[in-house]
Amino acid sequence: MPKYRFMISGGGTGGHIFPAIAIADKLKEIHPDAEFLFVGARDRMEMERVPQAGYDIEGLWISGIQRKLTATNLMFPFKLFSSITKCKKLIKKFKPDVVIGTGGFASGPLLYVAAKKGIPTLIQEQNSLPGITNKILASKVNSICVAYDNMESFFPKSKILLTGNPIRSTVKNVNANRSNAIANFNLKPERPTLLILGGSLGARRINEFVGDNLEALLEKGINILWQTGKLYIDELKSKYGASEGDQMQIVPFIKNMEDAYAADVVISRAGAGTISELAVAQKATMLIPSPNVAEDHQTKNANALAEKGAAILFRESGSNEEFLGQVSRLIGERPELEKHIKEFALPDAADAIAKQVLTLAEKHA
Repeated sequence: MPKYRFMISGGGTGGHIFPAIAIADKLKEIHPDAEFLFVGARDRMEMERVPQAGYDIEGLWISGIQRKLTATNLMFPFKLFSSITKCKKLIKKFKPDVVIGTGGFASGPLLYVAAKKGIPTLIQEQNSLPGITNKILASKVNSICVAYDNMESFFPKSKILLTGNPIRSTVKNVNANRSNAIANFNLKPERPTLLILGGSLGARRINEFVGDNLEALLEKGINILWQTGKLYIDELKSKYGASEGDQMQIVPFIKNMEDAYAADVVISRAGAGTISELAVAQKATMLIPSPNVAEDHQTKNANALAEKGAAILFRESGSNEEFLGQVSRLIGERPELEKHIKEFALPDAADAIAKQVLTLAEKHA
């Protein structure tokens, strides 16, 4: 059996980094002796997260193009030239069998160089509206793994494989011990539980909706597990900490998400990775997309579910009265929402992507 070598790039945000690590983990599970080298942007979070996951990483001097004229934009051609030059050296030295990209501007130079050299390449697109890097690379790579139907308007149909987004394996059995999971957060398991997620850093507008309507929410007789994000925890603890108890817990960040996903209903941002996990966990969800992401892709993600009755879409511009009305709807329509979001579940995405990577590697051998 050959000893495979894989180069992987994806970063800038957790939405690109986690799938990259999940794909590597699956390939390593199948081929324990495989070698891996990640490539990221040298000043972004992948330079910390990837080594924490046990993989080597090289950093590029690269950044995205800003929407307005800035000094960063003027430096972009020099950064791109520097990154392409470094990628040529890295590929020559590492000699990968397949090069994999999961989005983010650091993956552009690496996949571009690999494709030019005839090395098999694969990109994985998490969102229903692809990022600019993957759209540029689409004509050059061999395979494109996607998480949503109807991506032919962005990518060549012959290259597309519907695989879904890689998720944490623990998410697949989140409801097995619901009572214990809820009790682990010091909440009463006999009550329905509302989980509030604003992303890894939190979301000010979601926190405002919850805080402004906290009394009315608690009067619904539900538990509230409120992840605020570390930027907001001190402010919200000082305001609402007195209300904490066995009906509400306020936390900056939840590490054991397999317990948190045992909640009955969820309010969340609409990042692709989170949506994939919510679908596999079959959670009735109200999605509040962030308006501050590239090309408003979270709204596109949320729309893809809302149009099929798989989630409730609520915009940040809504009123407190509308927010409470939609929370009541979320609780009341829970069975239907669970039924329809299940149709978006693709729990074996990492397996499917890894198999395609290995198919490319075998063809190239």
